[in-house]
Amino acid sequence: MLKSILNKLLAGNPLQDRDWRSLEQDALSDMRRAAAFDGLSVTVESDIQRRAALLQRVYPEFCAFCQATLGNPADFLITLWQVWLPLAQQLADRHQQVGRPFVQGILGGQGTGKTTLGKLLTVILRHLGLNALNWSLDDLYKTFSDRQALQTQDPRLIWRGPPGTHDVALGIETLDRLRQPSDQIISIPRFDKSLHNGAGDRTTPDLVQNIDIILFEGWFVGVQPIDPAAFDPAPPPILTEADRTFARDVNAGLQDYLPLWKRLDSLWVLYLSDYRLSKQWRKQAEHQMKATGKLGMSDPEIEAFVDYFWQALHPTLFMPTARQTAELAIEIQPDHSIGALYRSMDVESPLVRDSK
Repeated sequence: MLKSILNKLLAGNPLQDRDWRSLEQDALSDMRRAAAFDGLSVTVESDIQRRAALLQRVYPEFCAFCQATLGNPADFLITLWQVWLPLAQQLADRHQQVGRPFVQGILGGQGTGKTTLGKLLTVILRHLGLNALNWSLDDLYKTFSDRQALQTQDPRLIWRGPPGTHDVALGIETLDRLRQPSDQIISIPRFDKSLHNGAGDRTTPDLVQNIDIILFEGWFVGVQPIDPAAFDPAPPPILTEADRTFARDVNAGLQDYLPLWKRLDSLWVLYLSDYRLSKQWRKQAEHQMKATGKLGMSDPEIEAFVDYFWQALHPTLFMPTARQTAELAIEIQPDHSIGALYRSMDVESPLVRDSK
């Protein structure tokens, strides 16, 4: 029913009153989702009409985006309507409310779709007259030479990624410049993971100006340190005393990132319904890559790689707190679709908080 109404709208056919009522009923069918989008601003009727107009403007470019990245646009029409358009509209409202560039943090592990979400929101926001910047915590990795020296100091840092492998001061400096409403040209650090045989290194920065919204994503963006007692006992693969020491040290290292997180105006958390899906999906991706003749990891190598990051910041220890302290939590299901979407009970909308 919903899909047929949306297709009718996209075909340029006028909607009947019953169609508009159906769209309004759908918007309120999941009250947690409705509350996540500020209870649907102003009135449901005006919000639906605004979203319908945006859908018509966005859809041609959305189709091109899907064909290049996701697949058949028709398979994602409902998600576009129910989730992606409202998220973009909410960001536009946030930007207008704060009166300066708005920094949206996006926390999500591998396979949660955080990078794709950022790119798609950039497309939609452009149709709302807003210039968005996609930026990743990965872009703040220390240089190759600095990480080589770091690994000499701490041989446990065998992979880039855990706390301690980023230039936090550079991130703070960059976000501080981006948050200032100005037409000055700003240098955005970028990282090329293919350099040095996959070890990666800094590459030529991007030069940007007049940015309205910054979408800052990463696998532990916004994550807070937890009580060290949580590691006694700890879930697998944190098994040995050496594993627990590493996990505690990484947890302590999150303290250095707190000043960076303070630059976020809001945080969304994308979380897997079962965190173990990330290992399964990584294996599938590597198998598909090798089937095309490219090099890829073996299954044992993938096991060791993913286990390393679970030993550093285990999802069952850190994600529950992140979901409670983020503004929005978005569940990703085994088929990669979006499940629950809700606002944390402990976090007020910035629109509400800033009005007090």
